[in-house]
Amino acid sequence: MTISLNKISFLDLLKRPVCLLAYGFGAGLSPKAPGTIGTIVALPIYWLLRDLDLIRYLLITVIAFIAGVWICQQAVNWLKQDDPSSVVWDEIVGYLVTMIAAPAGWQWMLLGFVLFRVFDIWKPWPVSLADRKLHGGFGIMVDDVIAGIFAAAALQFCHYML
Repeated sequence: MTISLNKISFLDLLKRPVCLLAYGFGAGLSPKAPGTIGTIVALPIYWLLRDLDLIRYLLITVIAFIAGVWICQQAVNWLKQDDPSSVVWDEIVGYLVTMIAAPAGWQWMLLGFVLFRVFDIWKPWPVSLADRKLHGGFGIMVDDVIAGIFAAAALQFCHYML
């Protein structure tokens, strides 16, 4: 039996803390553009991590990815859907990947946000390949990490060119 996504409430998520994480602390409940709202949730998370040295930042991002595979798989199991749009933990981690070694400043945070959303929505190869071929928690996470890598490269290119 598949759970109807529009019948899930914040209270349902509070009863399932892992799914609360998968839903980006509730951002995935947004009826429009849950991925974009999930990425907005990533902004204050990045803000808290931005001053860490690169090794610690990478370690936290890798842990968030590994945990995300499990977190997203738990949501898939609960919802009985392969890649529900309401699961946005992957957007949070994808944005953190985008911001690896990013220049300081709110302008770069905003540009990173826009670039990540563009690559996540556009899904150029190999993002599209991962999106089509990989499934479950791992598949949910990997395409956004690849989009984050593309966005990080574009962000660094913009910084280099300025």
